[in-house]
Amino acid sequence: MLIYLDNCCFNRPFDDQSSIRVKLETDAKLYTQLQIKTGKIELAWSYILDFENEANPFIERKSTVEKWKRLSVVDVVENETILSLAARFSVYGLKAKDALHVACAVEAKCSFFLTTDDIVLKKMSGKSEIVVINPTEFIKIIEEV
Repeated sequence: MLIYLDNCCFNRPFDDQSSIRVKLETDAKLYTQLQIKTGKIELAWSYILDFENEANPFIERKSTVEKWKRLSVVDVVENETILSLAARFSVYGLKAKDALHVACAVEAKCSFFLTTDDIVLKKMSGKSEIVVINPTEFIKIIEEV
């Protein structure tokens, strides 16, 4: 199974953990990463992840996220298909970078796109060739298999 995590998902462990939702999402994201490390799930990466992570002013966060690129099995580069898909996803109300993330995941043929961004989850619900899902919901699915 190939999955894509967006930048907010990668950075969830660095958020304030006092909220139960944030804590649960963090635990689910860390569990997902364990599945990637053990080879049970495959990770896709993209140029837009590189771009956003490079802009992160927090060196520790930036370095931690950057290391995941080495574990990815796919690294999507910008192309006309991605730009076209992103334009289509923008019509749903996504910001440009979010649309590019989803487009990269679709281009990589991922089964799931994991995000903690409520706007992305709402705007992409049932509208794409990929399942856009919160990490806690994703864990429920993979644990049923």
